[in-house]
Amino acid sequence: MNMNYDVLIIGAGPCGLSTAIECQNKGLSYIVIEKGNVVEAIYHYPTHQTFFSSADKLGIGNIPFIVEEHKPKRNQALVYYRQVVKEYNLNIKPYTEVTTINKLNNDLKHEQYYFEIKTKSMENKDTEMTFTASKVVVATGYYLHHNELDVPGSQLQKVKHYFKEAHPYFNRDVLVIGGKNSSVDAAIELEKAGANVTVVYRGSDYSKSIKPWVLPGFESLVRNNKVKMYFNTEVLGILKDKVVLNQNGLNIEVPNDTVFAMIGYHPNYKLITDVGVEIKSDGKFKQPIFDENTMETNVKGLYLAGVIAAGDDANKIFIENGKFHGGLIADDIVKHISHVNDVDDENQFDNE
Repeated sequence: MNMNYDVLIIGAGPCGLSTAIECQNKGLSYIVIEKGNVVEAIYHYPTHQTFFSSADKLGIGNIPFIVEEHKPKRNQALVYYRQVVKEYNLNIKPYTEVTTINKLNNDLKHEQYYFEIKTKSMENKDTEMTFTASKVVVATGYYLHHNELDVPGSQLQKVKHYFKEAHPYFNRDVLVIGGKNSSVDAAIELEKAGANVTVVYRGSDYSKSIKPWVLPGFESLVRNNKVKMYFNTEVLGILKDKVVLNQNGLNIEVPNDTVFAMIGYHPNYKLITDVGVEIKSDGKFKQPIFDENTMETNVKGLYLAGVIAAGDDANKIFIENGKFHGGLIADDIVKHISHVNDVDDENQFDNE
C-alpha cells in the first residue's frame, strides 16, 4: 500500500466521499481513512429513518440518486452511496481510526505543507499504520459523538443515546429526552410498537425544527394520551426502575425501563485542536476557524469538509450544502500543488 499521498481524507461520509471524487477528478493521489465503513453515521441512523432532504440534494459525484419517494430512507441512501464508491472505485481504507495528525517540516517558500497521520485498526488494535500527506481534509461529522447527560444515573446501562428500532421496547416504559426531530421520530416509532412513551423537553412548546410532515401526527399522539409529553421539564436523576423529573419546580417520578437521551451531538474537536486548529465561540456555539472560500483552517494545508465546519451549530451545514466543500478544497489544493510543480520544472530547466 502506498503510504504517501497528496491528500488524506478523514471520514467516508457523503462530504468526505465528495471530496475524494473531486480530488480524483483532478488527478490528485488520495486515500480516505474511515473508522467504520462507508457512510458509517448513516448506517447508525434509525432503521426506518426518512431524510429531511430530497434525493437529488443528497446526490454526489454527478451520479443521480433516484428513488420513487420524494425523500429517501436510510437504506436507500446506504445503497446509493455504496454504488457511488463502486462507480468511482474510490480509495478507501475502512475500519481504521486516525489517532493523531502531526505537522512535519514545511516548505513555506513553495507553500507546501506535510503531515504525518497515525492510525490504528478497529479490527486488530495491535495494527498501527503511519501515512504522510501534503494536505489533510477532516470530514468526520458529529453524529457519532453524542452529548452527555449530566445527571445522577446517566451512566446506567438502560440509558441510550441512539435509537435504532422500536420492537425491543414493546410493552416497556420508555422515556425520551429531547424535543427535536430525533426525539419525536423515536417517540412515534416506540408508540407504534406498543411502548409506553413519555417525552421530556425543557422547551415550552414544540421545536420549530421538527419536520412539518411529522409534527401533526406527533401532536395527535399527545392529544390522545398515547404519548405523555412534559414541557418545561428537566431530568433530575435516573434510577433502575424510574426517572425523577422536575417541571416548573415540581418533582415527578415516572416508572421507567429505558431512557433515550436524544440531546444532540458534537464534533470531535480534539483531533484538530491537537494539531493547532483554533476554535472560536460566539457565546452560544463553538466553531473551528477556516476560510469559507477554500475550507482551509488556520493550520496551513489542513481543511474541513462537511458538518464539522459548523462546529456546535448542527443546523448550519448538512449533506446538501456540505457536499460542495470538496470542490472548494480540491481547487485550492491543485492550485498549490501545481505551483510547486511549476517551480520544480523551472529549476530543472535552469539546471539544464
